[in-house]
Amino acid sequence: MDEEKKDIEKLVEDAKKAVEQELNQNEEQEKQVEKNDSKIASTEEKNEYKTVKIKKKKSIIPIIVITVLICAILFLSVIFALININNDKILSGISIMGIDVSKLTTQEATDKLNELIQSKCEDDITLKYDDYETSINGKQINAKFDVDKAVNEAYNIGKGGNILVNNYNILITQILKKDISMDLYYDEGLLNTAVEDASSKIPGAVQQSSYYVEDDNVIIVKGKSGVKIQDDTMKQEIVSAMKKIEEKNIIITIPVETVEPDAIDVEKIRNEIYKKPQDAYVSTNPTTVHTHVNGVDFGISIDEAKKLLEEDKEEYKIPLKITVPKVKVENLGEKAFPDLLATYTTRYDPTNKNRSNNLTIAANKINGTILMPGETFSYNKVVGARTIEAGYKEAGAYAGGKVVQDVGGGICQISSTIYNTALLANLEIVDRSNHQFLTSYVPVSRDATVSWGGLDFKFKNTRTYPIKIVASAKNGLAKVSFYGIKEETEYEVVIQSKTVSYIPYTVKYIEDSSLAKGKEVVSQSGYNGCKSEAYRVLKLNGKVVSKTLLSRDTYDPMQRIIRRGTKKTITKKNDTKKDESANKVKNIQSNVVDGEN
Repeated sequence: MDEEKKDIEKLVEDAKKAVEQELNQNEEQEKQVEKNDSKIASTEEKNEYKTVKIKKKKSIIPIIVITVLICAILFLSVIFALININNDKILSGISIMGIDVSKLTTQEATDKLNELIQSKCEDDITLKYDDYETSINGKQINAKFDVDKAVNEAYNIGKGGNILVNNYNILITQILKKDISMDLYYDEGLLNTAVEDASSKIPGAVQQSSYYVEDDNVIIVKGKSGVKIQDDTMKQEIVSAMKKIEEKNIIITIPVETVEPDAIDVEKIRNEIYKKPQDAYVSTNPTTVHTHVNGVDFGISIDEAKKLLEEDKEEYKIPLKITVPKVKVENLGEKAFPDLLATYTTRYDPTNKNRSNNLTIAANKINGTILMPGETFSYNKVVGARTIEAGYKEAGAYAGGKVVQDVGGGICQISSTIYNTALLANLEIVDRSNHQFLTSYVPVSRDATVSWGGLDFKFKNTRTYPIKIVASAKNGLAKVSFYGIKEETEYEVVIQSKTVSYIPYTVKYIEDSSLAKGKEVVSQSGYNGCKSEAYRVLKLNGKVVSKTLLSRDTYDPMQRIIRRGTKKTITKKNDTKKDESANKVKNIQSNVVDGEN
């Protein structure tokens, strides 16, 4: 500090000497001008010399002003330096992400920011497109801010370089203010998953072309154009909203674009379904079951298949050539699948005939499926398209934020039952999505929704031996069991799920001129949504070995819709009670929602 003071004193002395020198030179010039004045005879010439004299005097003024400014700056520098010698707080005029941290210690600033960030990460950001709404928050994507780095940067302003640099920064900060940004870190994979999930659920989402094998044919379903979330823009807006730390209840309009489905790649489909025939057999030391494999190939050439696709149709049927091996896995007997590995049962209403029919068809499609070690089960591939031709009927399903009647409605109960069985068998879940709304047949975060051409449910046989899936749906019970050979070490599996928070439903009123004024009829029952979590707990000899997070899910609230009468009616006194009784019956009937996806 003493050396800096000496430097300042030297600069002041040098400035004074420069000013004195300049003044001496000006005095000499003035004397010379006066001497010249005496030699000039003409009055006009004298006036000209006087003008020159005045100009020369005026030229001194800027020099004096500059000198005064230099001295003032140096004087202020000394004052600032003395003030900030022992300053352990952040300077005035400094903020971090719009949050004022002036005159705070580093600890005070850190605590203030952490409190606001915690609240921000728990606050939901609403994503909205037409009638569709969902939400996301910082916890779901493991959002973290680098608070320490930002606070240290704020604290070091005016405390870093030499005294002149420091005081320059202090002055600039006081006059112009300074806002420091914070680095935001998050899990890119979790953010991608959230955006993809929303993209699949928005009304009018694009449907990609798909295919499934049915009997001796591969059925290719042509995709449909629709909307798709602009992923990069959506993610940027979410991240930008996260950085607005003090702003709450942010609503983002989901950016979408209309796109066409990808072109059908017939060669890729052929390569995916092609298999060589293979006999089933059991090997020993260790015991291993090798299932049979049917040989599968196109029954027509690739060129013929491509020509078929040139027709403008919703579906295309390509015949298959199936080569059956001599020995099938069923011929190996019970020794191939002696042990019950896991089982799970859900209940449904058998009086709902259409929905019961759909569950039975889906269960029968799955029943008897053999899954080899390392092989992945795809629900959509095994069950196939949900069409009238395949025997499916219309039943209640979730679509576009409400309950609708859809062909194949209800079969998500079978996929959810398989999901729970796979969890209990300690198998790897490859692909699973929760419903938009809560379901009644499984606990929260233990459902698995599917849609043809969209969401699929997949799991992988990570065990040593093959698995045989036994599935049924009858008498109000949907049951799925896995059979195989137990491992040397078998864990007891417990699935835990819990509701973290509730999302209240809203009420929508619709004016109905067909109803008497003052009458209200509930056309859609509302119920709350929630945020939930599920864990898989492994036990060995009664002791917990591990506890793994399976999923964090969000279920939207179901909006309550009430039709409100506007029709004016005239009723007789004697008929009033009858009308009231009749309306009560109608209200009860309207409150019943038939079916569930």
